[in-house]
Amino acid sequence: MRSIGGLPRPGETVPVPRVVTEMARGREVALVWHNEIGGTTFRIGPDAHAEEFVKVLPHAYGSWISGEAARLTWASRYARVPEVLDHGTDEDGVWLHTRAVPGWSAVDPRWHDEPWTAVVAVGEGLRALHDTLPVDDCPFTWATADRLDRARGAAADADADAELGPEPPADRIVVCHGDPCTPNTLIGADRRWSGHVDLDAMGVADRWADIAVATMALGWNYGPGWEPLFHRAYGLPDDPERTAWYRALWNGDVDDVTCGALNRSRRGARSVQIFGLLTTGSSHWGKFG
Repeated sequence: MRSIGGLPRPGETVPVPRVVTEMARGREVALVWHNEIGGTTFRIGPDAHAEEFVKVLPHAYGSWISGEAARLTWASRYARVPEVLDHGTDEDGVWLHTRAVPGWSAVDPRWHDEPWTAVVAVGEGLRALHDTLPVDDCPFTWATADRLDRARGAAADADADAELGPEPPADRIVVCHGDPCTPNTLIGADRRWSGHVDLDAMGVADRWADIAVATMALGWNYGPGWEPLFHRAYGLPDDPERTAWYRALWNGDVDDVTCGALNRSRRGARSVQIFGLLTTGSSHWGKFG
């Protein structure tokens, strides 16, 4: 349940939805994120002292917004995540209004000259999240079975199970972030992780479902070679088998809206090859929840 997105390019502007203008009440508003499905995130308040954020998505993604609001509300009892102020729908789409968590995204340009800061923050932050969120209390799941069902739906004539191979034994069951890509870790002024955002897929799963994707995303944003530092920061050596399996599952998994659209448009033809994909990116591109 994620889509490729990125930071706005210099000079790029988009219309500010009415709901964002109303929430701002005359305060500064800036576009800080956009993605390929038409989703946007706006900051309310100045860059150095952001006060609130509003995420706006097309109407088809209403379940994302309500699901993330529920997950953030639960997770905020234990971890540093945005406080939900409100969520709803209007003529522009569905929206989620949250209070800002202090810090900057791990892909913010301020970290480009010290990528090791971002890598360590992502590793330490993910480990802290896994150690903090209580599995027994969590009402949400990121189950492999559900994700495989979506992958089968998107794969058309592909046998997803055969292409993916057998699932490796579980290592440690935790509450996973669900979209542990680099932009979703925040870093404070002390250069340590300060929180997490975009938890719409958060749920119980094996920790390698997060770890494998977190290390893959570091390559998209900061280039190759950062995995050893991440694993030292997280406190766990690499497991190539689990890493490969969960990366393949991530590449095959799609959100319910996309899966439904693929099924409606397929007309009997293979419309997407889901496993063995090569995913690329740059320092300004990551994942948007």
